[in-house]
Amino acid sequence: MNPPPSAVRRGETGAPAESPLVVAGAEYHSRLIVGTGKYRDFEETRAAAEASGAEIVTVAIRRTNLGQDPGEPNLLDHLPPERFTILPNTAGCYDAKSAVRTCRLARELLDGHKLVKLEVLGDEKTLYPDVTQTLEAAGILVGDGFDVMVYTSDDPVVAKRLEEIGCCSVMPLAAPIGSGLGVRNPYNILTIIENASVPIIVDAGVGTASDAAIAMELGCDGVLMNTAIAAAKHPVLMASAMRKAVEAGREAFLAGRMPRRRYASASSPLDGTFT
Repeated sequence: MNPPPSAVRRGETGAPAESPLVVAGAEYHSRLIVGTGKYRDFEETRAAAEASGAEIVTVAIRRTNLGQDPGEPNLLDHLPPERFTILPNTAGCYDAKSAVRTCRLARELLDGHKLVKLEVLGDEKTLYPDVTQTLEAAGILVGDGFDVMVYTSDDPVVAKRLEEIGCCSVMPLAAPIGSGLGVRNPYNILTIIENASVPIIVDAGVGTASDAAIAMELGCDGVLMNTAIAAAKHPVLMASAMRKAVEAGREAFLAGRMPRRRYASASSPLDGTFT
């Protein structure tokens, strides 16, 4: 699938040139969003975030101190809002009510911050989203003035409903959270992209750099990951690899891959050869 005309600029050669990722009216040059959980300490979190090149970092409000516990280390001392866009998320919420309450708490802690990542989980074993509760919470939060980036299943119908509710970005899973299985249903993701007019960012399931590149080659606007980096043997090095993979996958998408062929096609034409 070629990128829509509105999504790219044209370079001097006529080839598509990169344009910023736009979320809720803000422009970002990095298309990689990283989580802040599961690291050894805040120093490693900071080092990985910097190596990733990410401009948006997501934070689990129910698990991370952003000032609600004055006597505890504060993540914002290591990832300052002046350097990173903080994306509060509702990780650990299993119903719409608790998710909405968590977002409102984040808004208070971050001085009126409106951008949030909504996730409402269905069960503890699979961590699949509860779609019904997600739709309910999304409607409430959008009505309350939040800019909602929403984690959901890879169901194209549900993704479109969330966009119609007013979510500023839809974030389908590639595979279950923390599984590292990569993009399991590429055609579902592709359908979601084709139907969307808001950024589509793959969230959950990426395990290594090639997974991130595949997501971007499909035409996703970005990739969000945490475990793939934090659980690597060398998280900071993996963060650097993910940065390059997202950039390469995006460039490959813009370039337009060659068609798949069943049989060989010579790289050098045979016509006009010397005999």
